[in-house]
Amino acid sequence: MSVIYLDNNATTRVADEVLEAMLPYFCQYYGNPASMHTFGGQVEKEIVRAKERIVSLLGISDITEIVIMSCGTESDNAAIHGTLESYPHRRHIVTTKVEHPAVLNLCRHLSRSGYQVTELPVDSEGMLSLDELRAAITENTAIVSVMYANNETGVIFPIEEIGQVVKEKGSMFHVDAVQAVGKIPLNLATSSIDLLSLSGHKLHGPKGVGALYVRKGTRFKPFMIGGHQERGRRGGTENSGGIIGLGKACELAEAHINDENTRVKALRDRLEKALLTSVPNVRLNGHKAHRLPNTTNVSFEYVEGEAILLLLDSHEIAAASGSACTSGSLEPSHVLRAMGIPFTFAHGSIRFSLSVYNTEKEIDTVIRVVPEIIAKLRAISPYWKEATAKTKARGAGQPTRKAAS
Repeated sequence: MSVIYLDNNATTRVADEVLEAMLPYFCQYYGNPASMHTFGGQVEKEIVRAKERIVSLLGISDITEIVIMSCGTESDNAAIHGTLESYPHRRHIVTTKVEHPAVLNLCRHLSRSGYQVTELPVDSEGMLSLDELRAAITENTAIVSVMYANNETGVIFPIEEIGQVVKEKGSMFHVDAVQAVGKIPLNLATSSIDLLSLSGHKLHGPKGVGALYVRKGTRFKPFMIGGHQERGRRGGTENSGGIIGLGKACELAEAHINDENTRVKALRDRLEKALLTSVPNVRLNGHKAHRLPNTTNVSFEYVEGEAILLLLDSHEIAAASGSACTSGSLEPSHVLRAMGIPFTFAHGSIRFSLSVYNTEKEIDTVIRVVPEIIAKLRAISPYWKEATAKTKARGAGQPTRKAAS
């Protein structure tokens, strides 16, 4: 099956080079990297090399600032729990209404355990107000946790400006950068970020491995209690193959970062422009400029996103109607609701997220297929028929009857 895969914010294919780097560490070099013998020690050396590749992508050089995790969710949980345990007298958390469930649901869980949680709103373009952030942080605030880039809209928050506000107020600053790492250049050496989460499967690495950046000197208590692994900051036998795969994926991402921000961005822009001009009653969701180069989220009025996805799937095109972690819900995206997107549009939102593996030919196919799908669905939509009838009536100068109150 030759699928046109445009759901790369949900997960990515494992790069061939990554798989090749991982395979020897399952059956050939399978020693425990914590062992004293040479057979295990040679694996530890490759793990160190992998961490060197991770820090290079992040713009730092000290591998002791990296703690290996199993995924982005664990990394987020470890950052927030580790900070709260380090500052037990502080009982306030600040986050936003558009965070990934890994952060948002954790914070809501903590609110039921006695913590005060402030969820900051966003505007119609998905952007955060620095003034509202500044007003929300108090002396009791232990941590401010915000995402670098939104997984649904691709909107990039002004992280450095946010960090300056957080540091002025004396709180810890955690950034969920799962969607940003590998797509836009990062330089944590000059950043005010204290903790940053990333995940391997979002940048053509394997599932089941991620990392948490912990700035040197940051107070942090381990979330996963166990052995001495990761300098006592995350217990559990190392996932050697996964870590090595993550390191290779970071090396490739660093090499491809320019392609991501030029060719891939141009493909995204071409797709977006075509949909916005060829389909009536469509809107772009999120800030036009401050977005990831691979992501576009568009809403088609008076059609259901799930129906669009099913018809796209029949053409072997894979896209999404929201976060993969909430796709089982029929409710409109919490991100779009927070942005105040009208209900008639919010239900018809589709996210296309590209990668370096996408081609111009694939995008041309999507540009051809999507308008046909929307036209087909609107032809059987009573809401679309009603809306177009009202539009025609207004155009003919005929009054439209108001709905009964």
